[in-house]
Amino acid sequence: MFRFEKLSVWQKAIEFADRVYAATASFPGDERFGLTSQLRRAAVSVSSNIAEGSSRSSNVDFARFIEIAYGSVMEVVSQLHIAKRQQFVSDDSFEELGNLADEVSRMLSGLRASLLKQSRDQSRGSRDK
Repeated sequence: MFRFEKLSVWQKAIEFADRVYAATASFPGDERFGLTSQLRRAAVSVSSNIAEGSSRSSNVDFARFIEIAYGSVMEVVSQLHIAKRQQFVSDDSFEELGNLADEVSRMLSGLRASLLKQSRDQSRGSRDK
């Protein structure tokens, strides 16, 4: 098992992408290369950036990828608003995905803060020696 696969935020991001795929399955066919594709790519980007960031050699680098993942969550939320206005998603689906996006974004923020704190603590420890 890879490091990222153990992270609850990565697991939740995979669930988020699954739910986005399910929600976009009923979008109109002419949106296949538009909003459907945009939503799916942004949702997949969340877990992908967590995974890629976990392979970096420093917590600061990892934290940067977490920022990018956070941005992808925000992209999904924005696109969901458009999908709702176009009546591609129901109110219930919009709310469910919004709640999941909120949960993932909070988890990402917590992980980023933890990574940066660890990095600061490590640099203080090496200076104190």
